[in-house]
Amino acid sequence: MTGYRDGHRGILLEEPLIFEQDSPGCSGVDLPEVEGAEDTLDGLLREGPIGLPDLAEPSVVRHYTRLSQKNFGIDSVFYPLGSCTMKHNPRLNERMARLPGFADIHPFQPETTVQGALALIDECARWLKTLTGMPAIAMSPAAGAHGELCGLMTIRAALDARGEARRRVLVPESAHGTNPASAAACGYMVDSVPANARGRVDLAALKAKLGPDVAAFMLTNPNTCGLFEDEILEIAAAVHAAGAFFYCDGANFNAIVGRVRIADLGADVMHINLHKTFSTPHGGGGPGAGPTVLSHALAPYAPLPLVIHDAGGLRLVEHPLDPALRATGAAPLGRLKGYHGQFGTFVRALAYMMSHGADGLLQASSDAVLAANYLLAELSGDLTPSYPGPCMHEALIDDRFLKDTGATTLDIAKALIDEGFHPMTMYFPLVVHGALLIEPTETESKATLDAFVATLRDIVRRAKSGEGPALREAPHLAPRRRLDETTAARQPQLRWFPPAPAKAAE
Repeated sequence: MTGYRDGHRGILLEEPLIFEQDSPGCSGVDLPEVEGAEDTLDGLLREGPIGLPDLAEPSVVRHYTRLSQKNFGIDSVFYPLGSCTMKHNPRLNERMARLPGFADIHPFQPETTVQGALALIDECARWLKTLTGMPAIAMSPAAGAHGELCGLMTIRAALDARGEARRRVLVPESAHGTNPASAAACGYMVDSVPANARGRVDLAALKAKLGPDVAAFMLTNPNTCGLFEDEILEIAAAVHAAGAFFYCDGANFNAIVGRVRIADLGADVMHINLHKTFSTPHGGGGPGAGPTVLSHALAPYAPLPLVIHDAGGLRLVEHPLDPALRATGAAPLGRLKGYHGQFGTFVRALAYMMSHGADGLLQASSDAVLAANYLLAELSGDLTPSYPGPCMHEALIDDRFLKDTGATTLDIAKALIDEGFHPMTMYFPLVVHGALLIEPTETESKATLDAFVATLRDIVRRAKSGEGPALREAPHLAPRRRLDETTAARQPQLRWFPPAPAKAAE
């Protein structure tokens, strides 16, 4: 099914790269020299061409419009990767972020002219502290991993102030890859903690690894298997008894927001992925935001800047020797980011929180959990859940259901593309063989979930009825067929190079 003479499929055109469509002299980007023309630029002529493709405006517009039609986005189809990457972003939030008083300001303006913006940062911080039960927050971290680094740096600052040179961080084996990476970047040795048969932290193994050299234990709750760590209170008590800090990864906060405060679970620090829990856009490199809430023990080390109230209104504390800090005995660890954080993201997140209210946020997290459990229940007859339900915000499936079919997790995912669905997360977490991790979020309708279930069931039944070899050729209908992923990973071609000039005939 390669299409017609030119490889086109309907209005999905097969076309060269824009550089390969170059038509010299067409647009005036790089014009050929004209003999006898007078130089009126006083010697400021370019020494070489700009190097952009010469195309007429209609050709450029059509090219990029066609490329956009090949993109997969949450505004077109269900995206079962879930809140890790994409879910619906209410347009109200986008409109608020584009208000002139928010969109047209500059971080170098006098504080007296941006009191509204400072008030918004302060109010967003207040909501996040209230929802987590934490007394302090650093708003500047630019993303989840940056928030992890922030939390670990505050832990290190607190330990240094205590005169303790603890150099080991414990991380569950099912943790997000950024957890051990952030700990290593902060100068710690990383020690893995295994899971038990229920897909949760092995408490006995954790206790055996705790000691006077452990700085922190990093736990995601609900964890990467989509399960609530039901021994979290005992975990927190054991970590604190060893003199260490309890870091809670907030990647999956969207499953419990409004239902439980992480401070009540014993956490000392947690970053919050605003794009996951509070609907701000994410993908393509940003914008992200990872505000990090801190306990009383870590609050003095929160990085700058901080918004405070004083007699003249709101102002930013941007220097560690500011009198307002010296009066409290705070010892900020410095700055983690230029300016004041991802302000446009704060606008969107606050609009989301205020439009929902406390009861709406509770309903959103409840709906996310309900949708995941609905998928788990509907798929259990044809697929193999890794752990008994109920789950939290995501349903985890392993590949036992594909035994003797000749098909793999990758084949199932590629076949979904032919059916109009983006594949779910594959082969993660690593503790589950051939994992399919499905996160529907709170924004999808029952009709959408039913259509996804019916499609996935049909693909699985095809695999079990002997169509495994055909599935290994999927996708058949996408603009591109299956890639050689090994070669693409080892020898990526990420940019276009002009063809080498042909050698003159001897």
